[in-house]
Amino acid sequence: MLQKAHYLSLDVVAGAVISHIMVARLPDGHQPVGWATTVLLAICVFVIYAADRLYDVRKGLAVNAPLTHRHRFHADNQVVLLRVLVGLIGVSIILMFWLPRTVLWFGAGLALVSGAYVWGVSRLSGYNARLAWKEPAVTLVYTIGVWGSSWAQKPTIGWSEIGLGILFLLIVFQNLLLFSVMEAYELPDTSYSLATIWGFDRSDVVLRTLTVVITVLALVIFFMADDRFAQRAAIIQGMMSAVLYTIQRYPNRFLVNNRYRWIGDGVFWLPGLIL
Repeated sequence: MLQKAHYLSLDVVAGAVISHIMVARLPDGHQPVGWATTVLLAICVFVIYAADRLYDVRKGLAVNAPLTHRHRFHADNQVVLLRVLVGLIGVSIILMFWLPRTVLWFGAGLALVSGAYVWGVSRLSGYNARLAWKEPAVTLVYTIGVWGSSWAQKPTIGWSEIGLGILFLLIVFQNLLLFSVMEAYELPDTSYSLATIWGFDRSDVVLRTLTVVITVLALVIFFMADDRFAQRAAIIQGMMSAVLYTIQRYPNRFLVNNRYRWIGDGVFWLPGLIL
């Protein structure tokens, strides 16, 4: 069951929800959390990941390309998954009646941008150099979705929240670039991403630099923020980056049984320690 949940990216969904709740409770940890926004975020993340996998399966089967275990699972269950996606889209439409107007406008704008990005990527070949923008683009969309859906409901946003948002953005990029590096180790002949364009040495330097920048920024927020919850959030995000650096430091150990995916996605559960 855990393996199936991982194939369905439910761990990613849980990480997005936990991170979102942390953002909603900033700066003092006692802010109310809009339940409809949180549920809709979970549904959107699941739908995007599942739809992306199903599209990859359809494209891969059309050219008889080998499928990963995750994609094979989606291929074997694509009829059920399509029905689930249709049902979840229906639920999402109903939930929109409980959303604040600011969140609706925010979601509409993000949906247009995301849709344009997906449409553009779908028109590119598997080895187009423009795919190097995949990691930065997904980083922006994911971070804006998690943080923006909460910020859209707040009358003011303090400097510590902005700093934590930048911190989260860097961690997401560190996560995605690390996954690209690990996939290049795992599938050297089929992987094509920012990591393969940069090469292992340059990617390693970027990842190490990100770890240093994130650690310094986390410490600055910890020592200068006025709220205890914001301080704890800074420490948690520093820990998230440290875990990702550990995976980068010992890649062979974490390539076994896709440990890097389990742990790399699991770092976004760490904010649950302060909720």
